Amino acid sequence: MTPLVNPTQGYAWGSATAIPELLGVAPTGAPVAELWLGAHPVAPSRLDGRPLDAVIAERPDALLGPASVARFGPRLPFLLKVLAAARPLSLQAHPSLAQARAGFARENAAGLPRTAPGRTYRDDNHKPELLCALTPFRALCGFRPVAHTRALLAGLRVGGLLPLLATLDAAGLGALFEAVMTLEPGARAALVADVVEACRSRPPRGFEAECATATALAEAYPGDAGVVGALLLNLVTLAPGEALALGAGNLHAYLEGTGVEVMANSDNVLRGGLTSKHVDVPELLRVLDFTSGPAPVVRARGAPEAVYESPFADFRLSRVDVRGAVTLPRRGADVVLCTAGAVTVNGLRLARGGSGFSGFDEGPLVLDGEGTLFRATVNA
Repeated sequence: MTPLVNPTQGYAWGSATAIPELLGVAPTGAPVAELWLGAHPVAPSRLDGRPLDAVIAERPDALLGPASVARFGPRLPFLLKVLAAARPLSLQAHPSLAQARAGFARENAAGLPRTAPGRTYRDDNHKPELLCALTPFRALCGFRPVAHTRALLAGLRVGGLLPLLATLDAAGLGALFEAVMTLEPGARAALVADVVEACRSRPPRGFEAECATATALAEAYPGDAGVVGALLLNLVTLAPGEALALGAGNLHAYLEGTGVEVMANSDNVLRGGLTSKHVDVPELLRVLDFTSGPAPVVRARGAPEAVYESPFADFRLSRVDVRGAVTLPRRGADVVLCTAGAVTVNGLRLARGGSGFSGFDEGPLVLDGEGTLFRATVNA
């Protein structure tokens, strides 16, 4: 186990304090939105002063394991993050593997630089993800049951919603969402204003929290169609230790809180609103999954290694509550993060905020100490 030095991302929605406090450094007042622990080429962690992706490229079979290389290629298949949101993130979804490969090739052929602001696909990988709350964590996630959405929209008693309700009844949830997101600018601004006023002054009973969220989003993003789009989604508050598992096409927006997030090693984000970044509504509509139902909340199972089960082959996230000696079998390369106490992992002592990387050829993980460790490794 070798210590990692990890880059941060200063996106405007980030908390100025959460990640600095985890790392034990003084806040500067600037937002620190994400801490990246992994080998994504845009911002790799450093191991012994070298980029982790370059270290892995020299010995992929030894560090990743032959089975991982055969399935995912000679790269770390996952990226671990700490995400700290003080303001809402964009309304967004992620592509499937086939969609990512096609979109990446299409934008390459068009000559768009990978760092261009108008680029949608920055790599050729999918981005399923799982976020585990470290603090109470609020999010919009997946389309809620249609009957509940109809009750909310009808209960607002806004004239401009009547044709949209007719669209929902006649053509379904996908047609409703497309109609909202493609409104002509003048009609969109008028509808958002009317909906927000209704949310503020006469929220339907049972939907007070959803209306308060829409009102807050409108204050941050006036006139944005995503304000109305957000009313179609499940509003969920995760308790610390609970997680969300998000597959391809799941429309979501993280609102507030700090969590540990693991995902396939990708930075592909398709945004539909609630952001100043590039928005690509047609491409978002093409990849969305309009299946409706409750939010996919996941609770860890097992002890001392509690696993957040998911169907995603690229990664597995677990939380290990260490109270003395623990030995865990090796699955592939491991990235670990200590979030409480102090834990020694294969001879490396990690205090709160410390992290490390260990390759497949290092044998089992041998833990000791008193603390909490998050472990990211391959699932397949």
